[in-house]
Amino acid sequence: MSLLVTLAADILVAVLLVASIVSSVRLSRRITRMKADEAGLRQTIGDLVVASSTAERAIIGLRATLDECDRTLADRLGTAERYAADLSAHVQAGETVIARISAIVSHAQPSRIAAVPLVEIRPSEVRPGPAHTEDAPKAGASSPNGERLGVAAAAALAMSERALGRLRSRAA
Repeated sequence: MSLLVTLAADILVAVLLVASIVSSVRLSRRITRMKADEAGLRQTIGDLVVASSTAERAIIGLRATLDECDRTLADRLGTAERYAADLSAHVQAGETVIARISAIVSHAQPSRIAAVPLVEIRPSEVRPGPAHTEDAPKAGASSPNGERLGVAAAAALAMSERALGRLRSRAA
């Protein structure tokens, strides 16, 4: 029986040895795959670090651009508000001139028109008068707005003179 026991023990040791060799081969393959995965994981982590630093630089650039856009927008809004105030003042001055012209035309009578001589006024001869309100900005005679007001006033005077001429011709 001792031969049988030794043979059984040897077979058992051989089976266990084969099983440990097979499991060692499997573990070796898994370790190889894990090392390959580790290299891939390291590469992925490196790519993530590069991407995050690029994203941080892009965010800093976007913030700078946003700040610049905010400043530019504020400047443009301020300019637009100034232009709106100027336009409002010019519209008010124009309405005042039109109101004066309509008052002149409405008060004109045929007998009074015949006594008024016809005068030709050129736009270059007209200087803008104090048609500004107290809260409106004043444009000098040398500014483009002052020249425009002068031309508008000259045109209004010319129109009123033409209207007076027509009234004279009807009265005659």
